[in-house]
Amino acid sequence: MKLLRIVPDNTNLPFMYWRRLTFPLSAVLSLLAVLVFFTVGLNFGIDFRGGTLIEIQTKGGQADLAALRAKLGDLGLGEVQLQQFGAPTDVLIRVAQQPGGEEAQQAAVAKIRQALGGEVEYRRVEVVGPRVSAELVTNGIIGIMVAMLGIFIYLWFRFEWQFSVGAIVATMHDVVLTIGFYCVTQVDFDLSSVAAILTIMGYSVNDTVVIYDRIREMLRRYKRMPIDELLDIAMNSMLSRTVITSTTTFLATLGLFFFGPEVIQSFVQAMLFGIIVGVYSSAFVAAPLLIYLGVKTQGSEAEVSSRAEVRA
Repeated sequence: MKLLRIVPDNTNLPFMYWRRLTFPLSAVLSLLAVLVFFTVGLNFGIDFRGGTLIEIQTKGGQADLAALRAKLGDLGLGEVQLQQFGAPTDVLIRVAQQPGGEEAQQAAVAKIRQALGGEVEYRRVEVVGPRVSAELVTNGIIGIMVAMLGIFIYLWFRFEWQFSVGAIVATMHDVVLTIGFYCVTQVDFDLSSVAAILTIMGYSVNDTVVIYDRIREMLRRYKRMPIDELLDIAMNSMLSRTVITSTTTFLATLGLFFFGPEVIQSFVQAMLFGIIVGVYSSAFVAAPLLIYLGVKTQGSEAEVSSRAEVRA
C-alpha cells in the first residue's frame, strides 16, 4: 500500500535565502499591528468593558430580530446589540454597561425579562461590573507576561541563550500580529481571546522548540557545514512534520469555526489566524534569527576567515 505523502522527502527549499523577504515583511506587519492597536484599538467584550450578556431561545419558531430590537430599543438601556447564532431560534443580546454599578446592571436585566415576557427561554445571563472588568484586564495582561517569562526561562535552560531569545522574539511576533488581527477584524476581545493568545503562544513555541532541537542536533553532527546551509537542511527535514501537524490542527479548528457555538468564535477565529502565523514565525523568524544572534559552526567561521583572506 502506497503511503500518502503531503510533502516530499527530498525538499530543498531555500528558507535562509527567503529571510531577506520575510524579515522586512514581518517588521512591516508588526509595525502596522502596533499602529492599528493605537489608532483603532481592540473591541473589548463585556468581560473587559463591563455590561450584560444574555443568551435566549425563542419559543415560537425563528427569532424575529427586528421585533426584538424594537422592544429592547424602547427600554432606554443605551447600546443594545442582538446577534443570531447557531439555530434560528438562538439570539445573543449584549447590553452596554449601565451607570449606577451592579444594581443598575441587574435592573437592566429585569427590564429585558419584563419586555420579552414568556416568549423566550433564558439560557445564560452574565453581568460584569466595571471593577471586575478592570481586574480581568489586569489579570489577562499579567497572565500573558508570566507565560512569556516562563517560556524564556525554560528555553534558557533547554538551549543556549541565542535559541531562547529567538523563540521569545518569534512568540512576541505572533502575539503582536494576533492583537493586530483583533484590531482589524474588530472581533470581540474577551477572556476567551486571552486564552487564544496563550494557546497560540504554546503552539508556536512547541513548533519552534521541535525545529530548534533538530538544529541543535545537526550543529553537533555537522560542525564544518556553513550555518545557513545547515539551517536550510534542518528546516527541510522538519517540513513534513510541521505541515502535517499544522494542517490537522487547522482542520480541527475550522470545524469549530463552522459548527461551534457563538461564545467561542473569538477564540476560534484567533486560533485559525494564530496557527498560520505560528508556523510562519517558526520557519521564517525563529530559525533565520539564529544567524543574526551569532550561532555559528566551525565551517561558517572558516568560511568567514577565508573570505577575509581573499579580500586582503
